[in-house]
Amino acid sequence: MAISLTPAAADRIRKFIANRGQGLGLKLGVRKTGCSGFAYVVNYADQASPQDLVFEDQGVKVFVDPESLPLIDGTTVDFVKQGLNEAFRFVNPNTRGECGCGESFSV
Repeated sequence: MAISLTPAAADRIRKFIANRGQGLGLKLGVRKTGCSGFAYVVNYADQASPQDLVFEDQGVKVFVDPESLPLIDGTTVDFVKQGLNEAFRFVNPNTRGECGCGESFSV
């Protein structure tokens, strides 16, 4: 079981935490919603929950709740800039489909 980061994602997380002046890493999970069933939930972790699973890649910690892990296990998190837009992107080997807007997925 693992969550990995591209160099661009790791750099973005490190810079954001440094600018905030606090934070342990990235909190990644899923929630039921959207036109395809699930949506990614991304936050910066200021504290760890005792049940969180912790992955570390490129010196950055990623915290995942145990209910979300089966849906995102093996996911690579990327950070992409396209013109004025910038966002985290997910390469999730568990998805069977995504909605047209890219905001939700099904497994």
